[in-house]
Amino acid sequence: MVAMMEGPSLKKIIVSMLIVMMMVELTKAKLHYVGGGKNRWATNVNFSEWTSHEQFNVGDWLYFGFDKLRYNVFEVNETSYEKCIATDFIKNITKGGRDVFQLTEAKPYYFICSYYCFQGMKVAINVQDIPTPAPAPNKNGSPSNHSIQVTPFMELAIAMVWTFLFKLY
Repeated sequence: MVAMMEGPSLKKIIVSMLIVMMMVELTKAKLHYVGGGKNRWATNVNFSEWTSHEQFNVGDWLYFGFDKLRYNVFEVNETSYEKCIATDFIKNITKGGRDVFQLTEAKPYYFICSYYCFQGMKVAINVQDIPTPAPAPNKNGSPSNHSIQVTPFMELAIAMVWTFLFKLY
């Protein structure tokens, strides 16, 4: 029978796992399937309708699924988006038909297919900063400038880390 790990090594593993879990809780990036499905970067999709039901935040990812022999994906500026011009693109996203793109800034992003842009195969994504919770009121009833929303999971994780780090023998 394998002996249970004891001492500092077990503590280090548990504390490391809790820290990773807390980081995942705090950085909830989302993967958006462009068009609403795994193979929806195509001509028969209403991308304006799709974006109206999505919220895009900094750190989120876009997944473009498509037939790489028929379609492509280019990030372009607003003018190129409106006029369906791919020659002066910002970035060629096309790699293999299952391509991802990270939204790194709070700004509008524009993507087109150079072959079918005029048939509506283009999408504009408006990216926002990750929303922060409203400040909690202090004892005087006015908002505090230094607040953080702590979830029950985070409270448990912090308590466990505290216990493992400062437990005296």
